[in-house]
Order: sequence, then C-alpha cells, then structure tokens
Amino acid sequence: MEIITSVEEMSEWSRECALNLKSLGLVPTMGYLHEGHLSLVRKAISENDRVVASIFVNPTQFGRNEDFGVYPRDPGGDCAKLEASGVDALFTPDAETMYGAGYETFVEVQHLSLPLCGQTRPDHFRGVATVVLKLFNIIEPTRAYFGCKDYQQLQVIKKMVRDLNVRTEVIGCPTVREPDGLAMSSRNSYLSPSQRKRAVCLYEGLRKAQALFMTHETDVEKYIRVIAETISIESGTNPEYIRLVDPDTLRDLSAVHGPALAILAVRIGQTRLIDNALMS
Repeated sequence: MEIITSVEEMSEWSRECALNLKSLGLVPTMGYLHEGHLSLVRKAISENDRVVASIFVNPTQFGRNEDFGVYPRDPGGDCAKLEASGVDALFTPDAETMYGAGYETFVEVQHLSLPLCGQTRPDHFRGVATVVLKLFNIIEPTRAYFGCKDYQQLQVIKKMVRDLNVRTEVIGCPTVREPDGLAMSSRNSYLSPSQRKRAVCLYEGLRKAQALFMTHETDVEKYIRVIAETISIESGTNPEYIRLVDPDTLRDLSAVHGPALAILAVRIGQTRLIDNALMS
C-alpha cells in the first residue's frame, strides 16, 4: 500500500489509473477505523480495479466547541488495517495541504443541510461538502463509498454530486452494528462501560418504530413517542432530535403512507450519537 501525503502525488497516482483504464474506488474517512469503515473498503475492492482510502480529520466540519482536538486517532493501527484489507493507496493530507493560507472557498448544499444535525451544527455540512468535493477533484474516483449511519451526510453528498455534475458515483452502504445493535462509530470510544450499555436504547427505539411500521400505522407522533419512551428509560440520555422524515428530502412527514426514515441524535453524557432506520 502506498502512503501519499501531497495533492500532487495523489493526483498523479490517480491519473495513472485512469490512463490504464482502471476503475478507482475511494473510501473517505476520518480515521480510527472500525468494521464499518472496513466494510466500505471491501465493497470498494469488489467493485473497482484500484482502491484509495483517505484519512483526514477535517477541521471545517467541527464547530467551535466540538471534539476536533480530542477526536480519536490511531494512524498506525489504521494503516495496518487498510493494508491488510488490500487497499492500494492511502491519502493522508494534513490541514495545511487541504486548506492553505488564505483559503476562503466553501460548498454549501442549502436545504438538505438545514434540518436535523444542521440545526445544532450549522456549518457542519458545509465543511463536509467542501472536503468531499476537494477529495473528488484530487482523486477523481470512479466510485466513492459512504455509510448510511450518516444518512443526512450521504444525502448532502449525493445532492452536491448531482448539482455540480461531478462524475463520481456515490454509493451508500448499510450501517454496520455491534452484536447488540449499537451502530459502529469512532465516537463510541468516548462512552464509559455503563454508558455503552445504555447506548443500545437508540437501536431498540428504532426497532420498535420498525415494528410499528409493519402494523401500517400512519400517525407520525406514535413513532416518535415509542422511540422517545424507549430512550427515556435509560438514565443520562438526552435526545437532541427524534424525527420521522421523507428519505429523499429529509422533510418531516405529516403522516406515514410510504417509505419513511426514523432518524435521531442523542447525547449520552457528553457523547453525541446518531442513528436511523429506513422503513419501506
């Protein structure tokens, strides 16, 4: 596996793939890799001739009082996992490489960035869209792979690609869960053992919403209530939002007469966790 740190070298490596008519898959990450990330790598390897992973903890998607400074990092362990998985190249730029002196250009996907996480993290998706477009321009991948746990992020990126005529195909992959159902996340490492046990309530609430959907229930408030009641059983849980939305537009549903997405963000102690369940 080649480890690349400069934009010029990464672009040259990618152009060589294109000249040799090789399809190129990209798995963008912020590192501290877990099985969820590695499932994206395996999917990319199965569908492309070459695969690049990127590791970059992107400062522009963190708010002023968020966890950029303490975000978990394990560069040595990440490299070993990616190489063992069969990744061909790893792009690991630093902030100066990605955002040099005087940087002032950003990408904003307006409506999809506003609800849900956008309400409490107003600049988050601007940072996500900007760094992803930069990676796409540097690497020019045939396909790029993202997890559906970050559902709003996935929709923002898909919309950006459509609107700006980016030639990369964006592929969403299923959420990977721990044996007890908790969605895998690098931020799970922040949880204490007791918080980790309580965190399963997010998945349990979503499962109850899915069961309600199977009864053909149309009342949105019943879905939200069953999720909220399940979460509230556990002490130290503080929902930021619990919503039932249209899977494509992320707009709140007034009634359930077709596909629906139950989506939530919950703080357990100081740790903010997100999850969702698509019902169709």
